[in-house]
Amino acid sequence: MNSPQATSKKLILVTGPARSGKSEWAENLAISSHKQVIYIATSQVDGQDLEWQTRIEQHQNRRPPDWTTLEIPVKLSETLTTYAHQDCCILVDSLGTWLANILSQDEPAWNETLAALIEALLKASSDVILVGEETGWGVVPSFPIGRLFRDRLGHLIRRVGVISQSVYLVTGGHVLNLSALGTPLNI
Repeated sequence: MNSPQATSKKLILVTGPARSGKSEWAENLAISSHKQVIYIATSQVDGQDLEWQTRIEQHQNRRPPDWTTLEIPVKLSETLTTYAHQDCCILVDSLGTWLANILSQDEPAWNETLAALIEALLKASSDVILVGEETGWGVVPSFPIGRLFRDRLGHLIRRVGVISQSVYLVTGGHVLNLSALGTPLNI
């Protein structure tokens, strides 16, 4: 992988489909920042789900031992507000998992949660790298909860992408810098 050039405070979104290498690219960006990394893991450990536990362990084993790991399945905005003022690099993996953890929020609560996240990201003075999944590139889910997840995640990724200095799409074994190739959609 090519290493990106480190610069001052950044907000970066890394997006793509499942198993595309999003997390590895985000980790590479964090290492390239040459700052202390605070890794925010949004997953919830489920001892009954061995496959999920294996995925979590793969992520843990890739991380350098000097990174600080925080397990934050719900209170992402509050955590960013607490830590994103330091001279560090915060890596959030992932927005889709975080959303799944709070999907039961009604629409007004979700709108407040989303607004709080955007505000925390805009106020951050540290580097923040967010990993977010892409859904909705295929069949419309046949169940309401699937459509709700897909629609909220799509809106979340769009909102974060518009305020990010860099947006990367990881797919097909390649990393595309969407910020260099495209134009932000500010509608």
